[in-house]
Amino acid sequence: MGGDTGPAAVVAGCAQAAQENPGIGLILHGPAEELARLVAKRKGLAERCEIRDCDGVVTMDAKPSYVMRHGKGTSMWSAIDAVRAGEAQVCVSCGNTGALMAVSMLRLRKLEGINRPAIACLWPSRNPGGFNIMLDVGADIRADEDDLLQYALMGTSYARNGLGLVHPRIGLLNVGTEEHKGRAELKVANDLIGAAAHAGEFDYVGFVEGGDIPSDRVDVIITDGFTGNIALKTAEGTATLVRELLRKAFAATPFARIAALLAYTSLRRLGKRIDPRRVNGGVFLGLNGTVVKSHGSADATGISAAIGLASKLAQSNFSERLAARVASASLARQDDAQQGAVSGKQE
Repeated sequence: MGGDTGPAAVVAGCAQAAQENPGIGLILHGPAEELARLVAKRKGLAERCEIRDCDGVVTMDAKPSYVMRHGKGTSMWSAIDAVRAGEAQVCVSCGNTGALMAVSMLRLRKLEGINRPAIACLWPSRNPGGFNIMLDVGADIRADEDDLLQYALMGTSYARNGLGLVHPRIGLLNVGTEEHKGRAELKVANDLIGAAAHAGEFDYVGFVEGGDIPSDRVDVIITDGFTGNIALKTAEGTATLVRELLRKAFAATPFARIAALLAYTSLRRLGKRIDPRRVNGGVFLGLNGTVVKSHGSADATGISAAIGLASKLAQSNFSERLAARVASASLARQDDAQQGAVSGKQE
């Protein structure tokens, strides 16, 4: 029920996702009468989904603290509880991001060993698979060196299960690639992530810059939520601007319109390549359950993409694998600390 376009777009996206992913089932949360009417308009969707009646809706301007105290009867709360109860493997929502993260943390709880959950997004890149992963892009504006190390471990698991990368390359976002640049916590995180690379089964490429985010130099970019969210919104705005400028340029004169017709196939390919809807869906990492946050303004195509991502993560048992990776990393660090203490005593 959340998002800017309302439940009609969500149900349309569900219908599209059901056609593209034959093995999935859907649980829709919201006012039953309204949802049943929308579902009935989509051929074959009623047989693939169940409707959970919820009167309450979390508005886009609702404060997360208020939703945590009073949101029990809302569709968002109900959807997350379906994951908590094991009735659904993933929750997908277009709603209020802050409220969704707050309720997810309240109902699903953080994984043991995780300080701060993160939101990971897919970023169009020059890599063969077409995408890089960046986190955090808005779960928390702060991140110290230990948080950044955990983001690297969680990003590794997402790259392995979401993109099929056996040995992903991890980069830490900074204002330069030189080791003396950046804030103090970035320099410490640089050492921590480098030391964890072998045990974590990833390659650490060191510091990366903003220009490396869409490059083929790295597979996962690690940063704090403040920086990541600004980068994400800037990229989305730039992609929209480029699309609008191209449309105006090719409509400016009769010759330009003829050129547009000749270049139609290439322009469609470019438009599809930079279309934010294709990579719609930020994944909440670090919780006892998987939550995918769709963009609030997503249309049916974007919502279908988010559901498709959710389906892929569910099929790979992503939540269980992420928990195992975090647990093993925590044990490895404890062992290293104990060995260091013993070595110090012997000296």
